[in-house]
Amino acid sequence: MPFIFKAIDHIQLAAPIGSEETAREFFKGILGFDEIEKPKDLKKRGGVWFKFGNYQIHIGIEEPFSPAKKAHPAFEVENIEELKTHLITNGVNVIEDDKLPGAKRFYISDPFGNRIEILEWVK
Repeated sequence: MPFIFKAIDHIQLAAPIGSEETAREFFKGILGFDEIEKPKDLKKRGGVWFKFGNYQIHIGIEEPFSPAKKAHPAFEVENIEELKTHLITNGVNVIEDDKLPGAKRFYISDPFGNRIEILEWVK
């Protein structure tokens, strides 16, 4: 094949109009992601962008808004139990799941109802 997929550039989740500050409180304040500036020409669309390591998550404004209940990003973490405690302490509902062999995992929802998977592979 003459083309090659190299990486995932970013993940986008949808949010309702006017939800940028709520997104900052969750993705930056609770999850600890860094906010990155959107390009000038894209700022007028609303939304907010974040990064962690080499990865980006874009919160895009969608109207009418409908949260993703099944489709979701899955974030691999270290110290999943510590993260779970942190999330619960910050009022985030954690849904346990033990159906993936070789992994500890749970699901959460962002403030807009989008599903997010958190997992840690165990040895």
